Amino acid sequence: MATLHTERLELRPWRRDDVDFVFDLYSRWDVKRYIGREPRVMEDRSEAVALLDRLVSFDDPVQGYWAVERTVAGAGAGQLVGTILVKSIPASGPAEPLEPSGDIEIGWHFHPDSWGMGLASEAAAAVLAHAFAGGLERVVAVTNPLNLASRRVCERIGMSHEGQTDAYYNATCELYVAVGGSR
Repeated sequence: MATLHTERLELRPWRRDDVDFVFDLYSRWDVKRYIGREPRVMEDRSEAVALLDRLVSFDDPVQGYWAVERTVAGAGAGQLVGTILVKSIPASGPAEPLEPSGDIEIGWHFHPDSWGMGLASEAAAAVLAHAFAGGLERVVAVTNPLNLASRRVCERIGMSHEGQTDAYYNATCELYVAVGGSR
């Protein structure tokens, strides 16, 4: 998986020593409240270890899970601020685990200390450009209808709002679509 750079960020593969940040991020209700059909915060560090085991072992030249780290000199340089993902999105359906839909999604989860600075938009734009440069033709994003901040990120990175859908995750979501070459 490629390490990506933006003006203020480095998007790099996750490392097992990032476990404390992962636990801090996903143990916060304000981060998890819009993630999943039945949001739940991490309650034990072992959950973060298990998640990192999956993230670290994911190896694909285009899709992946990036740790987002600030690189600007001064306060906050070298600090993890969130994660960006590009991966197969599961289709709604009766079987657990859900089957792949054939679509690829982009998503992001950022620490509240980094909200409101444009970091999610900056990182998501870089990963979306990487996905299209790597040959993906279409990328979707789904957000909880109440997650206005995530919806704004979709719009800032040039995704088109397609309305609501229940095609993914057995949940009603706002659907955004980006097509390679249309940005």
